[in-house]
Amino acid sequence: MRKIIFWVHTSIDGHIDGPDGEFDWPVMGEELSAYSEALSDRSDTFLYGRGVWEGMAAFWPDAESMSDHPHVLAFAPRWRRTPKIVFSRTLKETGWATRVIGDDLAGQVAELKRQDGKDLLLTGGSSLAAALTGHGLIDEYHIAVHPVVLGGGRPLFAPRDKRLGLRLTGSRTCDSQVVVMRYDRVRHSDR
Repeated sequence: MRKIIFWVHTSIDGHIDGPDGEFDWPVMGEELSAYSEALSDRSDTFLYGRGVWEGMAAFWPDAESMSDHPHVLAFAPRWRRTPKIVFSRTLKETGWATRVIGDDLAGQVAELKRQDGKDLLLTGGSSLAAALTGHGLIDEYHIAVHPVVLGGGRPLFAPRDKRLGLRLTGSRTCDSQVVVMRYDRVRHSDR
């Protein structure tokens, strides 16, 4: 069965964007870029919520014309050729997405996980991740903690009714002073 991998950047104070929605603070050094690319190598489909999708679709189709950063040059062609699924109740069509899913989140994602193929990479955001976490559908959480305090913005994890058990399965400090932690979901049978 395919896994869902959640890959997200956060500030030290636990925000995925700044008070005004800004996402200009992550620093993609060589080691963090390699980590991100390794996650992409494990995947054959990228998953996005509407908000993250809009940012990705505004940048990645023509990314090389806007930046010559090595990570951008390596990831842009991969982004364009990899199938992408956007989860949104309001978006009906997108230029770069393979598919839009707007209903039966749990059922549709469970079906995606049962299909043959590599893992599914969910990048950024909090609403879709919270919904998938609530259904027990995220298998791995890869969290890049950047050395910045944003003082506000969307929280990494939305408030929950139930506690979420995670197990630390790896961590590393990258050249950009970013600490990446990998957590696996603790299943009831693992306790």
